[in-house]
Amino acid sequence: MHFTKYHALGNDYLVLDPKDSPTIPDNAATVRICHRNFGLGSDGILYGPQSSDRADFRLQILNPDGSEAEKSGNGLRIFCRYLYDTGKVSLNTPFTVDTLGGVVTCTVFQKDLIRVEMGTVSFLSDDIPATGESREVIMESIELKEKFYHFCCANIGNPHCVLPMTEVSKALACEIGPLLENNLELFPERINVQLLKVLDRKNIQIEIWERGAGYTLASGSSSSAAGSVAKKLGLVDEAITVHMPGGTLQLEINDTYAVTMTGSVTFVGTFELADEAVHWTASTAC
Repeated sequence: MHFTKYHALGNDYLVLDPKDSPTIPDNAATVRICHRNFGLGSDGILYGPQSSDRADFRLQILNPDGSEAEKSGNGLRIFCRYLYDTGKVSLNTPFTVDTLGGVVTCTVFQKDLIRVEMGTVSFLSDDIPATGESREVIMESIELKEKFYHFCCANIGNPHCVLPMTEVSKALACEIGPLLENNLELFPERINVQLLKVLDRKNIQIEIWERGAGYTLASGSSSSAAGSVAKKLGLVDEAITVHMPGGTLQLEINDTYAVTMTGSVTFVGTFELADEAVHWTASTAC
């Protein structure tokens, strides 16, 4: 199987073009391909471009656990870079991409600088989804490991739980991230988690636990959700920089919470994955 690998601020994806593989990998194959010891290693697979009746291109996004993601900001930027590298789009010419989380408009300004109009954020529980009465999920309380936290929820084509904090860390994200992701009583479709620290009105810092992927160095949709929560709370302006372990993204969030994201993409290389690597078993990996 032939793959092209890129990373967006350390958030890495493998692009699998349908011309090289007419069928999308199943769950088991996806897990093996993305495995960092037994496969090529990645935070997911981007399967496209495919045809779409509502956009210029269609993209499917697979998480490393085999589940399908609705949307990924970094994944979209990487896919845009692939489209540019393969001559399917031109510089400074907007085009549309159809994802499970909706159609987005994208523009490649330079091969390594790409803008994505991420869509409009909803804070409504019905859109997350979060259980309970219909409401905006803003600064609610939850107990995790005998400590109470406040959280807000946002959906930008995929669901997010944002916890405003005075300090954030990888260790805390890895501790409480999986507890929130898999709290099916509250989030029946699981959820992405961000720890949010507001630095000033133009800068925020986040740590990220992604649904289906775990701890992640950077995330475009997580940045969009966390930035929108910070704006909803009145803590930031319309234009902000999001600081993550992998680097920074630029966001513009208007008064209706429509988010435009701009950031970099880096080409890693092209790879041929042998059939024997795709077919290792769980017992082999232990």
